[in-house]
Amino acid sequence: MSDHFEAVFSCFLRDDTPDSVLETLRWHLGLNDEEPESLDAENTPYPLLVPDSNSRLPGGDIASLRRTVQEFTTSGERYEWELLARCYWVDDFTLWLDDLLTLIAPHVARPGYGGHIRGEYGTGLKTITFREGTYDPVGI
Repeated sequence: MSDHFEAVFSCFLRDDTPDSVLETLRWHLGLNDEEPESLDAENTPYPLLVPDSNSRLPGGDIASLRRTVQEFTTSGERYEWELLARCYWVDDFTLWLDDLLTLIAPHVARPGYGGHIRGEYGTGLKTITFREGTYDPVGI
C-alpha cells in the first residue's frame, strides 16, 4: 500500500526566469500538454503538479503560474512569477522532488519558505526552504 502526501509549492520566481524553466513548470502544472525539449525524461517521467479533479485533499488540488506586479518603482513596475501548487501525491512522486526543487531553486526571488510536504493524515510538515539559489534537504 502506498503512502499519500499533500505537496504544496508556494514561491515567487524572478522575472528573468528562463523560458525553458517556465515551459517545464507549465508542463508540470498541466498548463501545457507538450513535453518540453529541455526536459530530462529519465529524471522527470511525468508531470508532478497537475491538479487532480478527484483529489482526496479537502478543497482539492490547485495549480497556478502567473506573472504579476510586485511593486511600483520610479523606473516602472517590477514583476515576479507566482508559483502555487497544492497536489495530492502518491509516495512515488517524492522520488522526483529533488529534481523539481533543483529546477525551481536557482530562480527563487525571495529566500525562505517555499512550501511543504505532509503525510495525508499527518500533522507534521516537512518544510521546503529556499536559500541562495538552492534548497534545504526535505527529509521524507
